[in-house]
Amino acid sequence: MAFPFRTISPVRTCIKKYQDYHQYKDFLANDFHHKCGYTDCSEKWFGGKRSFQIDHLKPKSKYPTLVNDYANLVYCCSYVNRAKSDDDNANYLDPCNVNLNNHLERDDKGFIIPKSRQGQYMVDHMQLNLYRYAIIWNLDRLTDRIEQLRCSTRPSNEVKELLNELYAEYYNYTKYLAENQ
Repeated sequence: MAFPFRTISPVRTCIKKYQDYHQYKDFLANDFHHKCGYTDCSEKWFGGKRSFQIDHLKPKSKYPTLVNDYANLVYCCSYVNRAKSDDDNANYLDPCNVNLNNHLERDDKGFIIPKSRQGQYMVDHMQLNLYRYAIIWNLDRLTDRIEQLRCSTRPSNEVKELLNELYAEYYNYTKYLAENQ
């Protein structure tokens, strides 16, 4: 069973101009919904905004005129930023200008799976198929479900059924992780 790579795409909204790209970090965090632009994983599992980095889609070492161009910046986790480094291959897709759901998806365990040539390049070169991204995706899904139940005003049969499904999914997932280390 396949799942969409992301549910909400990032959109760059900042119109301010700064001389130092680091000053855009708060805007990027908001525009990217506090998630990595390349893995769609929440920053909270990495230690929050302070541990996230700013990637230059077109590397600053090769495109110095784009260093402070907001349209060239991507909010991402440090792992992906380091893996991408200064590679400027055209197969890297801008998460704001391209619907990554057309190039990537998640399998039933949460692993990022390529759907296109560009998606394959990104998975291979940014190591998007690591366990950490599948685990974080599943943690986010479980957290969302728990929040839905928490917001329920009365424990109905439907809520009890959702809670039982959540427990089963959590148990099965942790069992899977333990068996596949």
